[in-house]
Amino acid sequence: MISVAIITKNEEKNILDCLESVSWADEIVIVDDFSTDLTEQVVKSFKNNKNIHFYKRRLENDFSAQRNYALSKCKYEWILFIDADERVRDEFREEINTFLIRERDKSKYNGFNIPRKDVIWGRVLKHGETASISLLRLARKDKGKWKGSVHEVWEATKPIGEFENYIIHFPHQTVNEFLKEINFYSTIRAKELYNLKKSVSAWEIIAYPKAKFILNYIFKLGFLDGIEGLVFALMMSFHSFLVRAKLWLLWTKE
Repeated sequence: MISVAIITKNEEKNILDCLESVSWADEIVIVDDFSTDLTEQVVKSFKNNKNIHFYKRRLENDFSAQRNYALSKCKYEWILFIDADERVRDEFREEINTFLIRERDKSKYNGFNIPRKDVIWGRVLKHGETASISLLRLARKDKGKWKGSVHEVWEATKPIGEFENYIIHFPHQTVNEFLKEINFYSTIRAKELYNLKKSVSAWEIIAYPKAKFILNYIFKLGFLDGIEGLVFALMMSFHSFLVRAKLWLLWTKE
């Protein structure tokens, strides 16, 4: 038996396809940050909504707290976390089902890292920053917690296994969305670093984003992903710039 956990905020465009891809789960727990669009209505109109439990909770700029709340609402031993802009492929579902059947494997691991492939404007990114990303997304309920206000990670006790099949991620489907999300996430990250007493120099504000672009676009071959790879590398470097610039501004206000 397995629970799927999803946190949402104004995801009316994504949530239906996401739910379709995990409709095989024994339970789906959704924690919504008081969406102002039709997210809740879309969820409630979903054909297989009997296994869906919908909760509302303020995010308050803390993604780990939101995910840990969802974790607390799941009732099965194994929990899969999926974002609304992600999709579970049939091959991945079959790998999970095979794992759940094998009692030996279930007792051996406490969690699994899962590969993820990003699709930007119809193109799968095969190079650059996200080419080889793998995230802990499937784990036992009582073997770990999410940590970090943003870019959060699920820290579970070892041993941790690796899945072969991947999930698909459809982030930033317009430039406008990309910029809004970068602004939002960079603000949270800057405040998190400030609370941790991390400082930044003018040199870092300039040099780090530039170095990140060169690493991802040149050395990690992001240029092979065409214009989509270029835009992605530029945007993620801009995110790094905003984090450090906003962190510097927080310190200057003291």
